[in-house]
Amino acid sequence: MSVEPSPDCPICVRLHDFIAEWRVKEPGWHNAPVPTFLPVNGVQSVRLLIVGLAPGLRGANRTGRPFTGDYAGDLLYNTLNEYGFSRGTFAARPDDGLQLIDTAITNAVRCVPPENKPVGGEISNCRRFLTPTIEQFVNLRAIVTLGTIAHQSTVRAFAQPVAKFPFSHGGQSDVGSIRIFSSYHCSRYNTNTGRLTTGMFKGVFAEVRGYLDDIAT
Repeated sequence: MSVEPSPDCPICVRLHDFIAEWRVKEPGWHNAPVPTFLPVNGVQSVRLLIVGLAPGLRGANRTGRPFTGDYAGDLLYNTLNEYGFSRGTFAARPDDGLQLIDTAITNAVRCVPPENKPVGGEISNCRRFLTPTIEQFVNLRAIVTLGTIAHQSTVRAFAQPVAKFPFSHGGQSDVGSIRIFSSYHCSRYNTNTGRLTTGMFKGVFAEVRGYLDDIAT
């Protein structure tokens, strides 16, 4: 199984048709499944994987790079820079030159859903890409799941029951040799309502940094 959907993936009819509508409205946008953002040293170097929910309509669906073009990317990439998981200046463009370090970023659902809300069947369908994406990272040691849906889909990608690994902000679970760190999604809604503060979000990545540094020594 390929780790990436085809550019015109037909598996989820609702998502396929939604993207087709936006190709007509905005022909200059990416308007296709958004591929995993990989570090410059390739899949062998990946020790941390970040799993989001799905591309934002005017964010990754427009730009073609996860978390690029909307507020969530500002918080995520600034945090990654601070903790040594990326380098360069994030300018919300796929050609801004920002590079990931031993880190990859993907989404549980690769296509933009209407109203940012994928349905259960779409989440399940896209796991055929999430599972091999995870499996290709032979040196993977940590996963950050952003939000309940991303967390549950990641747990299911390991063929594990979600009840055994419940979602909670700041929660940690070990699945084999990989530790899953869960966080509220870094969306503008969550930060505007105070559900997620910058400090709370950075705290998760501080834990990840400490964990990866500890197991590397």
